[in-house]
Amino acid sequence: MLGGLTAFSYFCKKNTMAHLVSPSLLAADFTKLGQEVEMINSSAAEWLHLDIMDGVFVPNISFGLPVLESIRPILKKKMDVHLMIVNPERYIEAFKKAGADILTVHYETCPHLHRTIQEIKAHQMLAGVSLNPHTPITLLEEIIAEVDMVLLMSVNPGFGGQRFINSTLAKVEKLKELILCKNSNALIQIDGGVDETNASALYKAGADCLVAGSAVFRAADPILAINNLKNA
Repeated sequence: MLGGLTAFSYFCKKNTMAHLVSPSLLAADFTKLGQEVEMINSSAAEWLHLDIMDGVFVPNISFGLPVLESIRPILKKKMDVHLMIVNPERYIEAFKKAGADILTVHYETCPHLHRTIQEIKAHQMLAGVSLNPHTPITLLEEIIAEVDMVLLMSVNPGFGGQRFINSTLAKVEKLKELILCKNSNALIQIDGGVDETNASALYKAGADCLVAGSAVFRAADPILAINNLKNA
């Protein structure tokens, strides 16, 4: 578990050139879930990404708290939880208890985003906000200094295996400019269609962390795939 928000801020400042990878469990083989988690443990990935979908905000249902609770005792990496659900503020405490280290909510589902971010931090988790492909960066101007991470969706959320939306690169650049302008320590995370063909361009545009599902879990050598993404 993370030692607190101060430690995360230190990481942001001292490792600005680090390439972080957060493999998405959504693409894993759930008949071998323990083995998949152990593979992540032995890899160079820093985090494990968990997409929580409710079938309301996005047109898919994934998994919930019992899965997090079952893998937390064996997972040695940080648990990076992405809530693609309506009313995420109702479940902040529950995801903390399930073992989440990082909790990301969608701008589109939070009418009181500042309050939600503050509540996540009060529960000693890092607070992230995610934007769908159509949502402009400018909407984060009043909150960017408060968040630890911004997750840009580079596909329409709901299903894995989609094609990367190329305009995301320009969006990353705009977000990086906003972060610098507001003197924020927020990391930039990209989720959707990420693989070895676009990883380098994303890092160059300003991304800090790449979420990869199929590109990792369905690779012939997942460990090598993670290394290739980190070294892109």
